Amino acid sequence: MTASHAEIYDLRGLKCPLPVLRCRKKLSRMRAGDELSVETSDPLAIIDIPHMCREDGHTLLEATPTEAGHRFHIRKT
Repeated sequence: MTASHAEIYDLRGLKCPLPVLRCRKKLSRMRAGDELSVETSDPLAIIDIPHMCREDGHTLLEATPTEAGHRFHIRKT
């Protein structure tokens, strides 16, 4: 699944630690190899989401700044 075909998970408006907690829960229900695009507005997400990916063994394919925050493209392992 490419970035354009990844499921989009909108977590804008949520503050730390909710984006990581919800992202982790969503990824736990996905199959290995599935991809997820996560939209956030919390400034700490640029630290927290990559850390969660490293900690849980997922692949962070891309982290892109957006007008409202950041977009993360993650492949579940």
